[in-house]
Amino acid sequence: MPFTIVKPGCNFDFIGKRRFAYVVSVLMLLIGLGACFFGNGLRLGIDFAGGVIVQVQFEKPVADEALKKSLDVASLAGISTQRFGDDGRDYLLRVSTTDGNATALRGEVMKALQAAFTDNKAEIQRMEVVGPKVGKDLTNKALSALYYAILLIAVYISGRFEQRWMTAAVMAAVLWGGMYVLSSFTPLGVGWLVLAALGVTMIVCFLLKLNFALGAIVALMHDVLISTGFLAIMGIDIDLTVIAALLTIIGYSLNDTIIIYDRLRERLRAGTGETMEQMINKSVNQTMSRTVLTSGTTLAAAFALVFLGGGVIHAFAVTMTWGVIIGTYSSIYVAPSLLLAFGDTQFYLRSQEREQYEKPGEHGIV
Repeated sequence: MPFTIVKPGCNFDFIGKRRFAYVVSVLMLLIGLGACFFGNGLRLGIDFAGGVIVQVQFEKPVADEALKKSLDVASLAGISTQRFGDDGRDYLLRVSTTDGNATALRGEVMKALQAAFTDNKAEIQRMEVVGPKVGKDLTNKALSALYYAILLIAVYISGRFEQRWMTAAVMAAVLWGGMYVLSSFTPLGVGWLVLAALGVTMIVCFLLKLNFALGAIVALMHDVLISTGFLAIMGIDIDLTVIAALLTIIGYSLNDTIIIYDRLRERLRAGTGETMEQMINKSVNQTMSRTVLTSGTTLAAAFALVFLGGGVIHAFAVTMTWGVIIGTYSSIYVAPSLLLAFGDTQFYLRSQEREQYEKPGEHGIV
C-alpha cells in the first residue's frame, strides 16, 4: 500500500481561492520591495561588494558589545561583526574596503583584540579578500545566470506543453543575443539590463501566446522577488551561497509546477469535457500528496541546517527554508491560476491537438 498523506480523491477548491492568493502575493511583494528600496535595503556580501572577511575564534565566550568596542579604532573604520555558533566564541569580521595591505589589516585586528582581551586569546581561523572588480564580475555573472536559466526554462516548457519548440527557441536565441550585445556597450548596469530583458521576455511570451511558459516565469519571478525581500527584511547578506539557494529554489519550484502542468496536459488530451478551472483544480488535487511529501522532506532537511548547520551556511539554510515554502505556495496558487488569466478552455484544448498524418495506402492510394 503506497504511503500517502493526502487521501486520493480529495477536492480542495484551490483555484476558487486564487483571488485571495493574489492579494497575499501582492502584499508580500510590496513589503519585500519596500524593504529593498526604502528599508534597510539589500546587504551585499563580500563576494559581491568586495572587501575582507576575517573569522576569529576566542578561547572563551565574548560579548557582542565588548568585541565591537575593542574594534572601534581609527585603523579599523567601517568594520562589522557577526557572531555564529552557539558558544559565543566564533565571530566573522567584515571590512567593506580593500584599501591597504591584507597582511597589515590582519596585524591591526590582532593588535586590537590582544589589547582588549588580554586574558582571552584570539586566533584568526581564516581570512578572505575580494577586490571590487572581482565582486562586480561575480554580480554580473550571477544576474546573467538567473536570466539565462529563465530563458531556457521558457524554451523547455513551451516545447513540452505546447509543442512550440521552434518558436520558443528562436525567441530565446534572439533575446540571448540581444542581451549579450547590449551588455557590451549599454550605459545601464547589468542589473537594470536583466530587469529590462525579463520584462521583454514576458511581453514576447504573452504576444506569442506561450502561456505555460509565461505562467511558470511569472511564478518564478514571484518566488525570487519575495525571497529577496525576505532577505532584506531579515538583514541577511547576499553572497554566493545565497545565490545558490535562489537558483535551487527556482529549480525546486519549477519542478513542482511542471508536475501540475503535466497532469493538466493529460486531462486536456483526455477531453474530459470539464472547464479549465475544473481541470486545473483536479490536477492540483491529484498531485497534492506528492507536493506535501516532497516539500515536507525538503523542509525537514532545511530546518536541520538552520538549527544545526552552524553559522557558515545559516544564510543558505534560511533562504532555502523560506524559498521552499514560497515555491510550494506559488506552484499551487500562482502558476496554475495564471493560465486562467491568459487563455480560455478552447485555447488550451487547441494547444494540445497533434497534427494527424495519413499513413501510406490508408485510403487505397500509395
